[in-house]
Amino acid sequence: MNHNLPYSLAQLPGSSGWWIIGGVGAVILLAFLFIIAQFMRLWLQAFMSNAGVRMSDLIGMYLRKVEMTTVVFAKIQLVKSGIHDITVNDLESHYLAGGRLGNVTRAMIAANRAVLDLEWNKACAIDLAGRDITDAVSTSVNPKVIDVPDPVRGRTSIDAVAMDGIQIKAKARVTVRTNIRQLIGGATEQTIIARVGEGIVSAIGSSQTYKAVLENPNRISKAVLGKGLDSGTAYEILSIDIADLDVGDNIGAKLQVDQAEADTRRFQAEAEQRRAMAIAQAAENRAKVEENRAKVVLAEAEVPKAMAAAFRSGNLGMMGA
Repeated sequence: MNHNLPYSLAQLPGSSGWWIIGGVGAVILLAFLFIIAQFMRLWLQAFMSNAGVRMSDLIGMYLRKVEMTTVVFAKIQLVKSGIHDITVNDLESHYLAGGRLGNVTRAMIAANRAVLDLEWNKACAIDLAGRDITDAVSTSVNPKVIDVPDPVRGRTSIDAVAMDGIQIKAKARVTVRTNIRQLIGGATEQTIIARVGEGIVSAIGSSQTYKAVLENPNRISKAVLGKGLDSGTAYEILSIDIADLDVGDNIGAKLQVDQAEADTRRFQAEAEQRRAMAIAQAAENRAKVEENRAKVVLAEAEVPKAMAAAFRSGNLGMMGA
């Protein structure tokens, strides 16, 4: 061994050592390139779409275990739809909060195209509250029709009775659209169905005759619509249309018949009670008569005893003596 070589050269590894170092370096380089490749594809897509997603954003999402593809695609969709004020941080925050990022993104795009005033924070709050924000925006643009009563619950008509005692069976169709401002905490469509049904019953019940209801169904619609039944709900009622009116039973006559039968049974019960009281009174009188007769018999039995006692005492004189 040449001891005169410089120390640095003497410390150099042999050929096998260089292979080991090169292999480790190659593995590290490949791992680094693999990780970078995961980010590069998404970054390039965002860059070509002018979405404003930085490489540091992707690395941060990877470390926070955020699904990068979902966030980047949502950002690209928003930018391509002309919505630029929602940041990557906003998207990531909603994802980490457990929100349905795809639903909110589609709702924002639909609201923007329909020129609806829907803020990102409001849309996220609606989504986190468990409401379907996509359906809410769709219903705001395209109103939906609610059947009253709800056929799913087994009822086929709203039954009400006019003042003349005739029953009317009604069906209504309520056109509503979503009230975005009241979607959080607002009552659902079941409340709308219940309120409209109650309004129809009240309107028919205040009619003088069933004929007036059949002749002018619009009067019921106007009366119900004027009550502000959508107050405190997640919907705005646009119209209430009476779809069908049928004449039912004569409830007034049935009630009168039932009342007459009830009165008859009551009178019969009262007569039976009086008859039973009379029988009891007669039996009581007979008992008193028998009691008095027994007293008379007892008194008559005492007379001979009294006479015998008088003879023995000499107090009974002979008549004419």
